[in-house]
Amino acid sequence: MTKHKPIPPADAQPLYKKREPVYPKLVHGKFRSAKWIFMFVALAVYYGLPWLRWNRGPNAPDQAVLFDFAGGRFYFGPIEIWPQEVYYITGILVLSALGLFLVTSLFGRVWCGYACPQTVWTDLYIAVERLFEGDRNKRIKLDRAPWTFNKIWRKAGKHFVWLIIAAATGGALVFYFHDAPDLMRNFFTGTADATAYFFVAILTFTTYSLAGTMREQVCTYLCPWPRIQAAMTDENALNVTYRYDRGEPRGAHKKNETWEGRGDCIDCNACVTACPMGIDIRNGAQLECIHCALCIDACDDIMKKIDRPTGLIAYDTDFNVEARAAGRPEHFTFLRPRVIIYSVLILGVAALMLFGLMTRSTFEMNVLKDRAPSFVQLSDGRVQNNYTLKLVNKRAGDKEIEISISGIEGIEYDIVGQDPGEMAVTVPSEHVDRFRLHIKAPREGLRGNEKLRIAATDMETGEADVNLVPFSSPGKK
Repeated sequence: MTKHKPIPPADAQPLYKKREPVYPKLVHGKFRSAKWIFMFVALAVYYGLPWLRWNRGPNAPDQAVLFDFAGGRFYFGPIEIWPQEVYYITGILVLSALGLFLVTSLFGRVWCGYACPQTVWTDLYIAVERLFEGDRNKRIKLDRAPWTFNKIWRKAGKHFVWLIIAAATGGALVFYFHDAPDLMRNFFTGTADATAYFFVAILTFTTYSLAGTMREQVCTYLCPWPRIQAAMTDENALNVTYRYDRGEPRGAHKKNETWEGRGDCIDCNACVTACPMGIDIRNGAQLECIHCALCIDACDDIMKKIDRPTGLIAYDTDFNVEARAAGRPEHFTFLRPRVIIYSVLILGVAALMLFGLMTRSTFEMNVLKDRAPSFVQLSDGRVQNNYTLKLVNKRAGDKEIEISISGIEGIEYDIVGQDPGEMAVTVPSEHVDRFRLHIKAPREGLRGNEKLRIAATDMETGEADVNLVPFSSPGKK
């Protein structure tokens, strides 16, 4: 029996909607100016930070910000973070998340509209697009026009500059992981590591794709934040808002007509044509809205032309819009429980990190016990356990470290490579060194679950680090 595929109904919706190009119109105003300033500052920091120098003394990298995986360090100006201190990186991430939660609870998705890398690079790409193809109407006309020499050179020039920006973006990110001047020189002479070329190629492709061809789709479909941020806001958060209490009912307005019985919105769609996401802010809160506030500038410009008060679209709260519509007084409440909680958490985590940085030691010890075998029975009846001492010297200069062990009566111990009884070792400047340690204890009195106290003491400063480790044995006879 032949099986036939079911015929979908005539009104069935496709599972995937093809991207419809968005042609945002250039607007002028305080929010557009703020976005230009933030974009230039953000790009200057991103591209320029790897080239800043910081003198850390001889035999140390002088790049101010460097993620030195080969050397096992992260450098942030005067702060040097070792792999053993990765919790500081965790603290930075926690502070960043809490800061984002706090800003969102106060001002909505202002991060998305101004500081998100996707927004910054998309703004830059749109500026290049305007340079070659013109503003909104000219770009629409050019896309609909047949392929002539004028269209070809404008499109080719735009994509060429996009690729240069994308390559510079990928190269700048790689500079954070290697010395920037050396990598730049090696990169263009063909002597850099293959990984550098690989990651620059990957980052060039992603930057070109996300900022050049996908744009608003990244914010709508790829980014999880639009779906999370709803939990961060409430009716008192400042969001880009169409004040329907003032704008409705909307409609076309002719010169010399009165404004009685109607709202201030003249349905000009200036807010829609200015939106880089291609949405209508008058439809209320939407997942696609990034709160860039360009619709505010566009609307304010129209309000000035028709001699009406600005602020028909503005940063406002849902509470105030509903209060005005119901004839109740409006008010702004910034000190709310969630704002206080986020602020306290930020201060607490920052204080813990600062305390840790100010009090952290210049060396660390980690003792790792051999698991196989867990112990060795010697011919004289004693029990031996073997350990690895991992000593970290974070200071510029060699350290003399003395090892002492206690916790079991009659133990003997020695460090492989040292003279018998010699328990002082030298750890080179800014270095991680490992030593093998043998500990022997008489069988009598061992219960099988003893603990040893192993201490490492800086012989110059008296600074000490202590580890409690298990000592394995067969137990009582």
